[in-house]
Formats: sequence, C-alpha cells, structure tokens
Amino acid sequence: MLEPRRNIANVDPVWDQIQREAQQAVKDEPLIGGFVHACILHHKSVEKALSYRIAAKLASNEMSMVVVREIVDEAYAAEPALIEAARADLVAVYERDPACHRLLQPILYFKGYQAVQAYRVGHHLWMRGKRDLAYFVQMRVSEIFGVDIHPAAKIGKGIMIDHAHSIVIGETAVVGDNVSMLHSVTLGGTGKEEEDRHPKIGDGVLIGAGAKVLGNIKIGHCSRIAAGSVVLEEVPPCKTVAGIPARIVGEAGCEQPSVSMNHMLGPWEQK
Repeated sequence: MLEPRRNIANVDPVWDQIQREAQQAVKDEPLIGGFVHACILHHKSVEKALSYRIAAKLASNEMSMVVVREIVDEAYAAEPALIEAARADLVAVYERDPACHRLLQPILYFKGYQAVQAYRVGHHLWMRGKRDLAYFVQMRVSEIFGVDIHPAAKIGKGIMIDHAHSIVIGETAVVGDNVSMLHSVTLGGTGKEEEDRHPKIGDGVLIGAGAKVLGNIKIGHCSRIAAGSVVLEEVPPCKTVAGIPARIVGEAGCEQPSVSMNHMLGPWEQK
C-alpha cells in the first residue's frame, strides 16, 4: 500500500537532511544515540530542536530547562523571522566552515552557532521590553559559550562565527547580513559615553581572529579586516585593512570576503 502523499508545503529539505544525518550518526556511533535522539530525532522541526538545544545549554539552578524552553518556544512562535535567521546562519556555517561537513554539526556541537541563536532569543526579549530576561540570556550565553553579545545589539542573518571564543559585541553595535568573524573579535566602544558608541558592520564583511573594531564607525560592505587589527576609523566598502592602528592595504580581493573566508594578504598588500 502506498504511503499518503506529503503536502508540498510541509516538505522541509533542510530538516529532512538533518534527520538523515542524525540517523546516520546514531548508526555510526551508538553510544551517542541518546544524545542525538534527545537533540534531533525526538523533534518535528528545526525550531523545536533548537529550542531544546538552547534550553539544555542555558538552563541553570536559577532557571530550569523547562522554563527556558518555554521562553524560546514563545519567542519562535511570536517572531518567525528568528527561525529564518537560524536557517540562514546554519547554511552559512555549513558553506563557509571547512570543518563543518554536515548540517547536523552546528546544532549539536558548534558554540558559535548556538550562541548566536541564543542571542537572537535575548534580542527578541529585549525588543519587547523583557529586559531582565534578556540580561539573563546574555549572562548565560557568556558563561556557557564565552560569547558576550549585548541583547540590544542588532545582528543580521547568515552569520558565521568560527570557534567563537571571547567574542564581544556591544550594546549599540550593528552587524549586517552574511558577515563572518573568527574568535576573539571585539566590536566595542571607546569610552563611557552612553549614546551610539559601537561599530556598524556592513553586509558581507570578513573579520579576522583577534580583530578589534572600536567606536561608532562604519565598516563598509564586503570589506576585510585582517587578524589582530585594531580598527579606529571608517573603512570604505570592498577594502582590506590591517595593522595597529589599521590602515587600508588593498582591495578586498574578492566580491564576498565573508563567503570565501580568505584571510591571506596578497603580495601587493604585504608591505
């Protein structure tokens, strides 16, 4: 007897692939079966799996996993754009990180992806006036993942944070779509002023490991910041900056640095 035909509107190729990868992971390594079932195979959608994963990570003696999961589920139900962004981030990690071979990996193992999804819930809470809950999420993300993103910061979709250790993004920072950054990046202020004081990162920007971008300055779209640089002045679009303090050393080298993930300076730049 033929199985009932699935409604095309209900087909989710991303979730279907994640489930297939999860089933194969259990087959390959039965010892992680309980873990994979709890995180992936017991759920019916990406958002349900993510709400479980975020809750499992952020729960503490102060707030139970059940309560945290209710908060995440309510955020996803109220703002479907959070799921759209989570999917875009997942694809970004899969396409840009050479260590990522399956869509399953970021959800289960990559703290950069998990931290960004938790931040998105915190930002949702912040924008709805639930400031203390948002601060709680920020605190737990910092404690668990070593990633400190203020819940008021505005971050686009298609974000990839590789390794993600010691990331700091300040309250008035803005990060565009399709941005990639590595560990120890700081998007910070330069003093105690309470006004708009943090960087504005354009679309498609690549920020190398250990780079510091300080102050209310604009980083142009599709630009590239070399590892270890300290950026104190505005960067035009499609340029590469390097050094302390950073200066323009050449063109970005490609149309989308955040996708190519090429951090090497060309011969014309190594002066």
